Amino acid sequence: MLAIALLGAASGFPNQLTESALQGWLTDAGANVKTIGLMSYVALPYLAKPLWAPFIDRYPLPLLGRRRGWIAVMQLALAGAIALMALQDPHVALEPVALCALLIVFCSATQDIAVDAWRTDVSLPEERGPAAAATNLGYRSAAWLASAFAFIAAGFFGWRRALLVLAVAMALFVLATWRAPEPHYQRKPPRSLTESIVIPLRELLGSPSAGSLIAVVLLFKVGDAFGQKLFTPFMKHTGFTNIEIGALVKVVFTGSTLAGVVIGGVLMVRLGLLRSMLVFGVLQALSNLLYCVLAAAGKSYPIMIAAVAIEHLAAAMGNIALVALIMAMCDRRYSAAQYALLSALALVPRYTLGYPAGWVAFHAGWYTYYVVSFALALPGLAIVWFMRGAIDALDREQDKGIAAVG
Repeated sequence: MLAIALLGAASGFPNQLTESALQGWLTDAGANVKTIGLMSYVALPYLAKPLWAPFIDRYPLPLLGRRRGWIAVMQLALAGAIALMALQDPHVALEPVALCALLIVFCSATQDIAVDAWRTDVSLPEERGPAAAATNLGYRSAAWLASAFAFIAAGFFGWRRALLVLAVAMALFVLATWRAPEPHYQRKPPRSLTESIVIPLRELLGSPSAGSLIAVVLLFKVGDAFGQKLFTPFMKHTGFTNIEIGALVKVVFTGSTLAGVVIGGVLMVRLGLLRSMLVFGVLQALSNLLYCVLAAAGKSYPIMIAAVAIEHLAAAMGNIALVALIMAMCDRRYSAAQYALLSALALVPRYTLGYPAGWVAFHAGWYTYYVVSFALALPGLAIVWFMRGAIDALDREQDKGIAAVG
């Protein structure tokens, strides 16, 4: 679980550098909210990762085992890409910044493929809930630390120095990859690239409930994703400074997220997958409405703290349930391809709603923006209820494919 948390941290560390940190950097450079929303599409490689995930199933690198070799190489590549982005100047031109961010996202998505596959391979069936919690604990902690450091350091020393320090920190995750345990496989991995592409799709899509379960994965977090898409511009519009965002907003953000991870992991053991998705889904939908209060009140520390804390607590709990669902749907022989496909579908709302989110915020205002985010959460809840039998059966199903022990 410690190794899972550390490699989850490696996945989370670069994520917010091309989201909230990049949004803050562009805002300081004078970019408007529509441009920032458009720039969010540099994250599209997170959605395209199923296209090259079969290569990672089929072709292990000649170091550190089937999954960890890919993880280590991508961590070093990420360090270089972050350093390269630090050398750009968005005041002069946005295109080089966008290209560097795109490179960071590509390397980050490839690291995610390998980390997700490794976690699925090393976790026993009864460990899926705790593994999801450990992953989220590491992911969210590292994402906050990287983002908070970026904002605070940028406030004192500028964005270039902040990003260069973060590039060095990214390289240090190689130590965690080196020390992580290697799964023991009872059956051989795919023998050809064709096998690593065709059979995972056939097994994933072969059951009668496959289409509806995939719809659950796609829609469960759509309201939460829309509401968080322009979180940083909303906070800056409300009157919070870079240092306040880094030192206060991000502290509340991460503290409540970590609490949600722990609470969600504990409750999931008691509630099971189905009830967890229903309860956590209702909470994450309702919590978005708290930002309407902040939008109406303006800059207010008590309202901000309550809104951010409750919303991120609920969102983290919902994410625990979704990760456990995806792990339960995967066969370990093809976990890179299958997990990449399912997780990419789960990220479709997060990485395709940038321009619609910017458009709603620009034309309708922030209050309406968060009402829309609540409405977008309702279809996901409805389909979870509709598919409750299939989800409950999947939760009771024994582990698919090959067994692995850490």
